[in-house]
Amino acid sequence: MLNLNDLHFFAQAVESGGFTAAARRLGCPKSTVSKRVAALEEALGAQLIHRTSRNFTLTDVGRDVYDHARAAMIEAEAVEAVVHRRLAEPSGIVRITTSVPNAQFRLADRLPLLARQYPKLLIQLHVTDRFVDLVQEGFDIALRSHFAPLPDSELVQRRMSEEPITLVAAPAYLAEHREPATPDELAGHDGLMSTMTAKVWRLSDGGGRAVEVAPQPRLFADESVPLLKAAEAGLGIVCLPELVSAEVVKQGRLARVLPGWTAGSVTTTILTPHKRGQLPAVRAVIDFLLQKEAADVHAAGWMAG
Repeated sequence: MLNLNDLHFFAQAVESGGFTAAARRLGCPKSTVSKRVAALEEALGAQLIHRTSRNFTLTDVGRDVYDHARAAMIEAEAVEAVVHRRLAEPSGIVRITTSVPNAQFRLADRLPLLARQYPKLLIQLHVTDRFVDLVQEGFDIALRSHFAPLPDSELVQRRMSEEPITLVAAPAYLAEHREPATPDELAGHDGLMSTMTAKVWRLSDGGGRAVEVAPQPRLFADESVPLLKAAEAGLGIVCLPELVSAEVVKQGRLARVLPGWTAGSVTTTILTPHKRGQLPAVRAVIDFLLQKEAADVHAAGWMAG
């Protein structure tokens, strides 16, 4: 295989118009340039340059070799530029919008880690449950959780996670009331419901079975934290995404109910306008969030195993 350094010396000699000028440009002896070009000619088995005391001209083969040598040098410079861009410390403002549950249970612990890793970044987090138009309102990133696929748009989508919605209750509640062994038995239990209109839980198992059950409504709340606190207080059974309940289940304050059944799943997606997503600071935030999510999922799976 050819020595790429020899191609570099050759290209510099051609562009400088001679060995002497190339040596000055490269900061090395003229003899070094001459030897490297001679070594390239020997490796190729062809004369690349006509040399006389007054003339420095390329042979036909030399012109072809120079074209490829210059292309190789351009590619090498591009590789170096890519690495430098990657290693450059991200800086500037990155505006993120997300819902209240994502802010509380997904970003609250991670944004301080992000800020420590990239001290030149300034993160602006806007928390709202209303729909935000990223382009019109000037946001770089949105984290959206959804039950159905998002509609097609010009936004770039990166799936962050997909997690089941599980049933949980306080151990004290389960001790006081008979723990349900089947979904049908939920009808005799107190349910903590998310809306006044949704009084039925649609459950499915891994085998394709699906049922609808209607617990006795004990409390209604359209926000995850009040439902979580009500369940911890022993008021009844609640359906919540694992993101919301995982930590308190791990701590033993809540326990899974009917672990073989779920109430569907929720997907969380990172969206960003195409051009904004190419900015180094925005890319750094997206990569960090995806890597942290993957690491946390791996850790949770390892602990569960």
